[in-house]
Formats: sequence, C-alpha cells, structure tokens
Amino acid sequence: MGLDNPVHILLLLVVLLLVFGAKRLPEIGKSLGEGMRGFKDSLSGASNHDSLSQSVAAPQPAPAPVPAPSEPASVEKS
Repeated sequence: MGLDNPVHILLLLVVLLLVFGAKRLPEIGKSLGEGMRGFKDSLSGASNHDSLSQSVAAPQPAPAPVPAPSEPASVEKS
C-alpha cells in the first residue's frame, strides 16, 4: 500500500491529468517547487532571494560599440 508501487503512482498521475488538464500541470509543478524551495530556505535561514534582487537591481553597463575599421585606400596602378 502507498506510493512505492509504480501502478499507484501512474494511477495518481492519470487522475491529476484528468482533474487539472495538461495545461495546468506544469504550472502546478512550478508553484509547488517554488513553495518547497521557499519552505526549505525558511528552515535553513538562508536567503538567496536578497542577493538575487541586488544583482538584478544593478545591471552592468553595456560595452561601448567598437567602430568598424576603415577600408584601406585602393592603390591604382597605371
């Protein structure tokens, strides 16, 4: 009994697919993963969110464009 049997996991996935549909399952998985990550971070006391917001808030300046090299003057031979 339980989810250790592959048939039970397959049955659960089929029921989830029928209830939520194929479009909503990736969204549900993403939000569940974010929630679990937030829960883990709150238990460990580590806050990765602060360092990410600081790096996003201060974007790096774009490099100056390099001018194209001028074409050498063609030498005409007479």
